[in-house]
Amino acid sequence: MLKEGLEGAHDGARSRARVEPIHDADLPEVGAFLHAHLDPRLSAAQWASAAVPTWPGQAPNHGFLLRVGDGPEAEVVGAQLAFYAERPVAGNPVRFCNLAAWCVREEHRSQGLRLLRAVLAQRGHVFTDLSPSGSVVALNERLGFRHLDTTTALVANLPGIGRGRVVTDLDEIDARLEGEQQRIFRDHRGAAGAHHVLVLAGAEQCYVVYRRDRRRGLRLFATLLHVGDPDVLARHLGVLRRHLLARGLPVTLAELRVLGTRPAGSVLLEHPRPKMFRGPDVPASAVDDLYSELTLVAW
Repeated sequence: MLKEGLEGAHDGARSRARVEPIHDADLPEVGAFLHAHLDPRLSAAQWASAAVPTWPGQAPNHGFLLRVGDGPEAEVVGAQLAFYAERPVAGNPVRFCNLAAWCVREEHRSQGLRLLRAVLAQRGHVFTDLSPSGSVVALNERLGFRHLDTTTALVANLPGIGRGRVVTDLDEIDARLEGEQQRIFRDHRGAAGAHHVLVLAGAEQCYVVYRRDRRRGLRLFATLLHVGDPDVLARHLGVLRRHLLARGLPVTLAELRVLGTRPAGSVLLEHPRPKMFRGPDVPASAVDDLYSELTLVAW
């Protein structure tokens, strides 16, 4: 997620600005900055909390900030959040870094790229950008990012479809899951942007993570981020659709790479939102929406 207009401005203050890693002590100030200059729908405390991943693991920082001034007069004028996670790829551990909220104050916009370069200078990571906007897509392309196939189906959620039920109690979901699915659930259980459900139909079950999304100012969309068993969900998608409608979400958005197949009666979006990644010898199939701002930030 990016505040537009990072390129082209001249502030004359390059010598006074410093790029610094974001540490725990900086989070209240960074949260206040993002609340004031990026998305005021999230409070400063919510931004600060969202900057800390819910999953375990070592992280070198929470991203980078741009600061001007010294002592009591010092202030944050830009921030680029980053989320780190170690994920298995073909049986080997791989370090991922998700590029998240990126915002620079208008008078310092010419220095915004310094934040991005600071993140990308950290070697040994696969970088993902799952919500690039505007000119950032072209910028990422110049920096060697590749596009994910985000072909997206729009599905109307209808009542009274399918037999089965949906479990939303987090303790019950935890008890019913095992192995990799349980680990994913526990890693994201406290993530502000993630909603967890378990679709049950007879002896079959499927763990699903979705987020409430806003399109054209309307927060009426359920975007599927993770589907534990696409074959099971394909047979019982109506159960999930019925549940989402009851939660005030009349539309489901599902990328085919997440859902597996295109649902009957769905419509493909003409212009799905882009998602990108950069990393040597990492296939697109190794990149998903978990362990990212899509689960952590409920904008």
